[in-house]
Amino acid sequence: MSPWRPHPSTKAHKRPKTLPSLDRMTVTLALPFAGRWLTQNSPARRVPSHGVDVFAERYAIDFVAVDDRHRSASVFDWRSLVATEPPERFVGFGRPVLAPVSGVIAAAHDGEIDHAARRSQLALVGYMVGQSARMRRGVDAIAGNRLIIRDDSSGSFVALVHLKAGSALVGIGDHVIVGQQIAACGNSGNSTQPHVHVQAMDSLDLAVARGLPIEFHNFRELKRGMRQFRAIESGVPGEGSVVEPRQLP
Repeated sequence: MSPWRPHPSTKAHKRPKTLPSLDRMTVTLALPFAGRWLTQNSPARRVPSHGVDVFAERYAIDFVAVDDRHRSASVFDWRSLVATEPPERFVGFGRPVLAPVSGVIAAAHDGEIDHAARRSQLALVGYMVGQSARMRRGVDAIAGNRLIIRDDSSGSFVALVHLKAGSALVGIGDHVIVGQQIAACGNSGNSTQPHVHVQAMDSLDLAVARGLPIEFHNFRELKRGMRQFRAIESGVPGEGSVVEPRQLP
């Protein structure tokens, strides 16, 4: 495996850039992490899952790491109420990100900072004011640091977004297998707290790609209002569910 060398621009692996057909394709993934994570912006709730189709986000999903009490951060103080917070406060920051499919690293981008996190409404207002400026800056300001894998099985492109700066362990052209650590969770790009954004698409170019439906296999899910996890062989986690990989015998 070749070493990763951070580069401020996105590079593309020399393979077909767009899939020939979208008809009835659903891309099957493994959860790209260990431990417990909270589901947000799930396509099980609405499509487009993030409210828009731009940057192939139609079926995207977000995961926020939580502790045993299902908290995304163990500290809650005055900064949490009225200001920004360092990303290191959050459970997910720096946690391993695993390959959700086996395939070739087809594109990569690094060089975006991990900015301050925001839980307070006051801090979020200021952040939303700057949203249009981020959109004008383009993909890098929205997606942040990322890796895109061309899936061996479906041929689709699977993106892992908002990665920690300098954390990628693989480079373009490397072949990865499901469950292999490839980077770490960060807070780069359009992100208000450390999380992993996952999506499948028909092209390497996020500016023109169309999102593809996804499903996850072999995980455990604790839905809102439920007391016990249930085993899921294949499906899409519900909004607000806590999920973890299922340990098979």
